[in-house]
Amino acid sequence: MTDHKTLTVALFTVFIVATLAITVVAGRRTRSASDFYAGGRSFSPLQNGIAIGGDYMSAASFLGITGILALSGYDGFLYSIGFLVAWVVALFMVAEPLRNSGRFTMADAISERLRSPQVRVAAGISTIVVSVFYLIAQMVGAAAVVALLLGLTSDAAQIWTIVAVGALMIFYVTVGGMKGTTWVQIVKAVLLMVGACVMTVWVLAKFHFDFSDLMGAAASQSGKGSAFLEPGQKYGATDAWSKLDLISLGIALVLGTAALPHILVRFYTVRDAKAARKSVNWAIVIIGAFYLMTLVIGFGAAALVGTKAIKTADPSGNTAATRLAEHLGGGAGSDGGAVMLAFIAAVAFATILAVVAGLTLASSSSFAHDLFAGAIRQGRTTEAQEVRVARIAAVVIGAVAIALSVFARELNVAFLVALAFAIAASANLPALVFSIFWRRFTKAGAIAGVFGGLVSAIAVVALSPIVWGGASDTKPAVKLSATQASKCGVAANATNVGNPTALGSCTAVAPIPLENPGLVSIPVGFACAAVGTLLSSRRRTVEDELAFDELEVRALTGIGAH
Repeated sequence: MTDHKTLTVALFTVFIVATLAITVVAGRRTRSASDFYAGGRSFSPLQNGIAIGGDYMSAASFLGITGILALSGYDGFLYSIGFLVAWVVALFMVAEPLRNSGRFTMADAISERLRSPQVRVAAGISTIVVSVFYLIAQMVGAAAVVALLLGLTSDAAQIWTIVAVGALMIFYVTVGGMKGTTWVQIVKAVLLMVGACVMTVWVLAKFHFDFSDLMGAAASQSGKGSAFLEPGQKYGATDAWSKLDLISLGIALVLGTAALPHILVRFYTVRDAKAARKSVNWAIVIIGAFYLMTLVIGFGAAALVGTKAIKTADPSGNTAATRLAEHLGGGAGSDGGAVMLAFIAAVAFATILAVVAGLTLASSSSFAHDLFAGAIRQGRTTEAQEVRVARIAAVVIGAVAIALSVFARELNVAFLVALAFAIAASANLPALVFSIFWRRFTKAGAIAGVFGGLVSAIAVVALSPIVWGGASDTKPAVKLSATQASKCGVAANATNVGNPTALGSCTAVAPIPLENPGLVSIPVGFACAAVGTLLSSRRRTVEDELAFDELEVRALTGIGAH
């Protein structure tokens, strides 16, 4: 076992050293704000498309989605398809207009015609909040992977893992900027696709490349029979609220992609809107192939490892992919199993590091460019000052993400990412879409839409079963283990708790039964943006009309774009 751990640590070390070297080299070539924020707009559509895939194919994709597939069968399939379909919205609604309208950040596009420091502040705050929620998901995934590989099951070990990931991401951003982060994402995306391909072909070979046999074996090993391949294992099985939760999840996944800050900033790293569109086309091909492979990997884990074994090791299922890799290599204790486990886990760790770097860069750039330079100093800054503030912000935001991740270690990472999608769709998308396509849209509408969507999304989560874990008439109680009972402060073998992994109270019933806030918060965000605009007392001027006309021409044609 010691040799297996040595191999794992060696692979981790090789990747970390390689990415640190890439970051240092890129850092030496980062001289201007354009280099730091947008990589000097020097990346080709293919390079940017791979990097977008690297940003998007996160720990939630490789760990969380395969885990949900292995535990919940058909319902996990909805995550894979939702993440993929979402790119259609991003391609047709956002990619070109955003690239033409802004310069470095999402707030650039929103405030281009409104020209308001208050709008920049609102968009900047939203960007940071969404990025932090996404960061939490990646760090939780990192803790799960490293704990499995090295046998470090203690809370202290997982906490130190989160701290280490946070320190690395801060280094990537502060030293390498967008150039370093992009090359790390490209390397990571290639490794992830290779790893997923190897596992997919290997699993299918076990079933003579008959996907039907694979599905049948997964259903048999799940302990749920044919019901495993039907809707209802996770959503829609018990009550109307569960069905609504499914709708809420789907809306958040499809609309959230078009408003994720770390994805949006990637459109600025190419020379023009045509290249941005081609980047998305490449990303769709890469991401589509990857999510098809997660289906095989997830059902393969259920069939070969077994749902019960996966759930026993990790109730959230975050280790399903790595346990499948170990099984394919020959099982626990074998040399082949150790090699496969180490390789796939290193790929998953690489995935996490690349994504957290992209998220930290997006949020720190927004703080420096939108809040500091745009709102506080109102343009009276030098590029050197902006970049220096962005680096300081990366340290602070990284520290906040580390602290919050410590309290979310027991949540499934796919859910945490879906939550980030819901907040992005609620707060960012209304202001982004209306600023580009609605002539009457005003500053008041933008601010109301951003904060209305942001506050409502967080409020629904605060009142949901994620925080309040008590059993109710619509959510059956479960029997707790001694560890869970101790956490919840109830007697051993208690059965009066609905969700022992709740962040807050284990025994209080959630006021709002929805786990995914999108069904409530996304309409609220759009409604607040519309109502704020319609109730605005400010009369439209000739300058307002000209500003929209100018933005419309720029968004649709690229004339005058940066």
